[in-house]
Amino acid sequence: MSTQVLTYLFVGASFALYIGIAIWSRAGSTKDFYVAGGGVHPVVNGMATAADWMSAASFISMAGIISFIGRDGSVYLLGWTGGYVLLALLLAPYLRKFGRFTVPDFIGERYYSQAARIVAVVCLIFVSFTYVAGQMRGVGIVFSRFLEVEVNTGVIIGMAVVFMYAVLGGMKGITYTQVAQYCVLIFAYMVPAIFISIMITGNPIPQLGFGAEVTDGSGLSVLQKLDGVLLDLGFSAYTAGSKSTIDVFAITAALMFGTAGLPHVLVRFFTVPKVSDARLSAGYALVFIAILYTTAPAVASFARLNLVDTVHNTAYDEAPEWFGNWENTGLIAWQDKNDDGVMQYGAGAALLPAKPIFDVDGTRGSHGERLLNNKSTESANEVYIDRDIMVLANPEIAGLPGWVIALVAAGGVAAALSTAAGLLLVISSAISHDLLKQTLLPRITEKQELLYARLAAAVAVCIAGLFGIYPPAFVAQVVAFAFGLAAASLFPALLLGIFSKRANKEGAISGMLAGLVFTFAYIAYFKFVAPELNSAEYWLWGISPEGIGAIGMLLNFVIAMTISHLTAKPPATVQALVDNIRIPGGAKAAENH
Repeated sequence: MSTQVLTYLFVGASFALYIGIAIWSRAGSTKDFYVAGGGVHPVVNGMATAADWMSAASFISMAGIISFIGRDGSVYLLGWTGGYVLLALLLAPYLRKFGRFTVPDFIGERYYSQAARIVAVVCLIFVSFTYVAGQMRGVGIVFSRFLEVEVNTGVIIGMAVVFMYAVLGGMKGITYTQVAQYCVLIFAYMVPAIFISIMITGNPIPQLGFGAEVTDGSGLSVLQKLDGVLLDLGFSAYTAGSKSTIDVFAITAALMFGTAGLPHVLVRFFTVPKVSDARLSAGYALVFIAILYTTAPAVASFARLNLVDTVHNTAYDEAPEWFGNWENTGLIAWQDKNDDGVMQYGAGAALLPAKPIFDVDGTRGSHGERLLNNKSTESANEVYIDRDIMVLANPEIAGLPGWVIALVAAGGVAAALSTAAGLLLVISSAISHDLLKQTLLPRITEKQELLYARLAAAVAVCIAGLFGIYPPAFVAQVVAFAFGLAAASLFPALLLGIFSKRANKEGAISGMLAGLVFTFAYIAYFKFVAPELNSAEYWLWGISPEGIGAIGMLLNFVIAMTISHLTAKPPATVQALVDNIRIPGGAKAAENH
């Protein structure tokens, strides 16, 4: 059976499973739609949280970006995993004890203000739509290669599937779908990693293979060989970092605190029966997440080694089949700069930036390559590689069986769709519950609220699709921006709401708006308004757009606390609420809430 047929079977079967689960667990009430009825077992919730968390950025892009930038890519590993410790310790149990449906629900009641609720909704929508852009791009990449359809068509198919189980099932359907998606994505990630680890090092455990000797008889470890290979090609050493210390610190902090402020992750802790279950869920989620995250550095290094071995100094007409397959997607390309018919891969840009990759007519050169209209003359490098393809192409590069390639396709789609569904649900919940039911239309019935929630989810799916068709950057970069926005806007309001009785509505509103506007403006300026200035010499204190959320968060804290101390204290009932959330003595009552 061909790889193409296997891919259709694997992806089609997974789609049928997800839609079947959505129909089986269709939400019948707003509580089902928002928090899955509040009765999800901690292990199930931990697995669903892991799938919700391990998006296309984790599955597709994280190892890819580490593969290209080496040690500097560790900020993603440190930030995204470290953030879960903060989430488990500082937020999850207290929010569950509060016992509401959404993050804006908590902020609206804690800060005794509809304005605060609306600002939280705005922040949530900014964060969620930024995040979902990365997921839909991931869906498009998987479909464009493995199902051989246009990227835009792949995004539309992904939208249709998400629409089915997010709109029908709500949180109840998404929870059980995400359990299935976790099983698919982790199996799809680990199987090729084990295969390739055995091929390169002889060790079946990728985490150990990462530090083992390669089996070519050189006596070098994987990292030593990779350093040598890359230095020979003009790159910097894989184990040498190029980012400044302050930028590494800022990016890691933005990712950590952004993790603890992500609304689609926080809402998962509203779905368990008891406060203690919220802590257990976070613990289980960490275990499930660690399986993939400890494997990613090995996958990244193996992929880069295999790429160099199969591409550099290879005649184009003798190139492996995978190169041509990915070339047809526009995510890899070759420009024969010296007209020798041999692919030269090395340091430097193969293409001019900010230009379309292929000619409109897709004409072919004398060697059969897709002709490019944007050749860079600044370097000898002839090969362009989109870093988002590294994990997906890895099994093909390594020559693994067709069923493994098909499995990776199904895993990539599962990772992207699981997070996209969670994000779309929090957007619809924020609109239907916080904006309509709690603010603009308080007299609507539960049936009407459920209808509005489904309509809001449908609209959000369409907007998410547009982001997938017109993505602003690499998947991991887009997601990093979302984390920065979450850290700068929602996290301080949540933390102060739990641990500070002095924090009031004026401070929270001012802090959220200041953090959001500052961070968004900084990212937009360097990424869209003046991308030619996006370098360390122009950044504020040498901090990149990916890390500026840490400064936005500090700005939020300072403004929130300053204004809170200059204005009236919160009412006594609110101060008592803070005590009740924090003090264990009220846990039993809260568990019965």
